[in-house]
Amino acid sequence: MELSGLQIFKYLPAAKKAEHTNCKLCKQPTCMAFALKLAKNQVDISDCPFAPEELKEKFLHSRKQPQKTVEIDGLKIGGENVLYRHEKTFINPTAFAVELDMHAPDFADKIKRLESFEITRVNEKYKVDLVIIKNCDSDVSTSLRWIKEEDFLRLPLKNATCETFKLTKENLINIRTRAIKEKDENFSEPVYVKFESGINAEEVCAQASYYICKYANMLVFTDFDEALFSTLITLRQNIFTDPQKPLQVEAKIYEFNNPDENSIIFMTTNFALTFFAVAAELENLNVPSYLVVTPADGMSVLTAWSAEKFTAKVAAKTLKKFGLANKVKTRKIIIPGLLAHMKQELQDEIEDFEIVVGTVEAYEISDFVKNNC
Repeated sequence: MELSGLQIFKYLPAAKKAEHTNCKLCKQPTCMAFALKLAKNQVDISDCPFAPEELKEKFLHSRKQPQKTVEIDGLKIGGENVLYRHEKTFINPTAFAVELDMHAPDFADKIKRLESFEITRVNEKYKVDLVIIKNCDSDVSTSLRWIKEEDFLRLPLKNATCETFKLTKENLINIRTRAIKEKDENFSEPVYVKFESGINAEEVCAQASYYICKYANMLVFTDFDEALFSTLITLRQNIFTDPQKPLQVEAKIYEFNNPDENSIIFMTTNFALTFFAVAAELENLNVPSYLVVTPADGMSVLTAWSAEKFTAKVAAKTLKKFGLANKVKTRKIIIPGLLAHMKQELQDEIEDFEIVVGTVEAYEISDFVKNNC
C-alpha cells in the first residue's frame, strides 16, 4: 500500500523532535508539508537530506506498480493496484478471448460467428476482445483483434488455471494478494484462466463469473457461446464501473417510436442503468412515448430523492426548460413507483399535468401501459 503523508512524517526529524527539525532544506516550510507533498508525488524523497534509509526503502517499495500492464493491439490487460474496487477502482476489465484452430474445418464459420457477435448495454458496444489462433500459417482476414497462439504464449502473462475450481480460485486470490499487499515482483504478471472444451455451459458461467470478480485479468475460452458471453459482459461491466463516477445520461426529453402530441409521458432520473432499463422497455412497446429525464448527478431514483437531487421543483423546472406542455396535448405524466410518496408534492408544483404513479420495476411497464394507457 502507498504511504500516507502521516506515515511518512513519522520518519522525519520533526516527528522525532530531532536535530534539523523543519530545516527547510527540502524547500518546504515544515517536515509535515514535505511529507504531505511526498505522499502526492509532488516532491522527490531525495529533496530531504535527512530522510532515513528505512523511509527511502519503504517509500520506493510502496511506489512499485503492483501488477504489470500487458497490451495487445490496444487491448490492455492487468495494471490493477487494489484488491477491492471501493479502495480506489479497478482499471482494465477482464478480457475475454476465444481460442480457434485454423486447421479446424469450421474455422471460417466460427470467425463469422465471432464477427457478428455484438451487444449494446448502457450505451456501450461490446464484442469479443481477442481471438487466439492455433496452427496459424497465414494471415486471418477479420476485423477482430487476433494473435497467434505462439505469440500469445510469449507474452508476460501467467496461466493461473489449476485442476479444480477450488484450486484455481485460491491461486487467483493468492497471486493478487501477493502482488498488491507485498508488491512481490514474482506475482506481478497479469493472469488468465483457460476453459477447455466440453465443460457444461452453466458451470462455465458460474466459474467465469467468480473469476471476473476475483481476480482473472483474462478468460480464454475454447468454446464460444453468444448467450454466455452476453451474460459475462453484463457482469463485467457492472464490476468494472468506477464506483466514484456514477454512470449518467444527458438530462432531456427522449422520444421513442415517433411520438406525437397524444403520446404517453414517463419521467425518471439521469442514472444510466435506470434510463437504459426504462428505454429498452419503451422501445419494445412499439407505442409512441416520451421519457422526461431530470438532472440528478447520475443518482438512482430513491438516492436522488434522499439527496434532494430529485424534487418537485427540479421536475417542474425540467418540464419548463424543454417546453413539454407546448409539445403535447397529453396531460398525464407517469412517475416511478418508488416516488409514489411524492405524488401530491409533484402535483402541487406541476399544475399543467396529472401525476400518475407507475411501476417500481422497468419490466412491469408493458403491463402497466396495457392496463392503464
